[in-house]
Amino acid sequence: MKAFSRLLASLLYTPARNSKLRLLKAYLAETPDPDRGYALAALTGTLVFAEAKPAAVRDVARSRADPVLFDLSYDYVGDLAETVALIWPAKEETGQDLRLSEVVETLTLAARAKVPELLEGWLDRLDADARWALIKLLTGGLRVGVSERLAKTALAEHGKVELAQVEEVWHGLDPPYRPLFDWIEGRTPPPQIDTSRLFRPLMLAQALEEGDLLSLKPRDFRAEWKWDGIRVQIVSGPDGARLFSRGGEEVGPAFPDLVDRLKFSAVVDGELLVRHGEAVAPFNDLQQRLNRRKPSAKLIGDYPAFIRVYDLLFEGEEDLRHLGFDARRARLENWVAHAGLASGVIDLSPLVPFQDWEELGRHRLGAGTLNAEGLMLKRADSPYVAGRPKGLWFKWKRAADTIDAVLMYAQRGHGKRSSFYSDYTFGLWTQPGGELVPVGKAYFGFTDAELMEIDKWVRNNTVDRFGPVRQVAPALVVEIAFDSAQRSTRHKSGVALRFPRVARIRWDKPAGEADVLETLMRRIPA
Repeated sequence: MKAFSRLLASLLYTPARNSKLRLLKAYLAETPDPDRGYALAALTGTLVFAEAKPAAVRDVARSRADPVLFDLSYDYVGDLAETVALIWPAKEETGQDLRLSEVVETLTLAARAKVPELLEGWLDRLDADARWALIKLLTGGLRVGVSERLAKTALAEHGKVELAQVEEVWHGLDPPYRPLFDWIEGRTPPPQIDTSRLFRPLMLAQALEEGDLLSLKPRDFRAEWKWDGIRVQIVSGPDGARLFSRGGEEVGPAFPDLVDRLKFSAVVDGELLVRHGEAVAPFNDLQQRLNRRKPSAKLIGDYPAFIRVYDLLFEGEEDLRHLGFDARRARLENWVAHAGLASGVIDLSPLVPFQDWEELGRHRLGAGTLNAEGLMLKRADSPYVAGRPKGLWFKWKRAADTIDAVLMYAQRGHGKRSSFYSDYTFGLWTQPGGELVPVGKAYFGFTDAELMEIDKWVRNNTVDRFGPVRQVAPALVVEIAFDSAQRSTRHKSGVALRFPRVARIRWDKPAGEADVLETLMRRIPA
């Protein structure tokens, strides 16, 4: 655990991407199997210990330390792993090491009732740094600034193979990835996996920046709506279908009404959406279906899901990814027309015709009425390339909407922000001079300097406390940017915001001049 804890700490305090990459490559080169494979799985979110819950960690800590002192410390620090690592009463044998593989393999087989005993024994053996890493591993809250793609890039560079080659086999292998290491280090041929049910890495788009259109020719591109759902890949064959999220996580169990009806042989790229009649429902409706392992018949009936497809990667066993977009689109249109697809399960995302950028810009202004986020621009000759290649696909999102809201509550953040009040709940007035009701939460969009200013303001203007949360005087106005608003029965205000973030701190604006709830309600598409 000591080597793993050093890696996590180094990654946490190393902001630069290339520096993180060097740290990962050094760890992979110096650490033996199977520890390095399990570390890679932890960094990419593949390791999940269902029987080890944060509540169990808190209970064990309270049993060995003064529970009042623990609660006060946790409230102040804001990070469970850091609190337990520092408050844990050391024993004489503290400072021994523990293999990462021992922890993973023991927990994988352990019953929930056994976890507290295991955890207590391990914490007694380890020093503070290794205790911190152990709890981060158990709870899955690493937050060290390493994406799955960065971890795979380090693996590819360590083995001097192409990143695309790693991604092709990644989802067909399980931790600790011994066949993968054997291959990239030259000991064996590439691992043999069942490609008929394998996720293929998605092609992603770059954000269209101001001025980009000046260097692009309209005739070279095709446009589609950017639908407000979640990106999915359907992999279907004789043995059944699987539904993957953008990151390769299988989401099919939450949508049995779709997966059971995907009877064809193809790999298709699309967007998972919910339908209201003939219209696409707001993202908030799709959220009712996400992460439900066994959705009820009522939930399925109330929120009928479907997939709007944009691209055909494989038709049967034929790989189409080397073809240009126009050629793949023609194959996709023919496939949708003749594949005998179940009614209401799949439809084709339409192209948006345009002659010039001005005309396309006018289409973009109407995206909100379709519950679309904006537009996608794709080069007509672009092959389907994993990752985010430059100059091939662009996303041109509609401009964010904004409201002036009042800060109501603040909570400490996590990791490097654990000492600052960085998570904010904001609200709007029911009417001028009326009640303030919460409409959302935001925890990004501001600079480090602004964070320190807000943190100081929160401490000086606290009127009540609720555990780690502070209620503040209704005096600070924040301009909140958001992608869309939808009606919601789960919130007192009756509205939910999509991707809210702080756009500006309105130190200059009196709280009484912030927006009223009706202003936000008028922006919800009919």
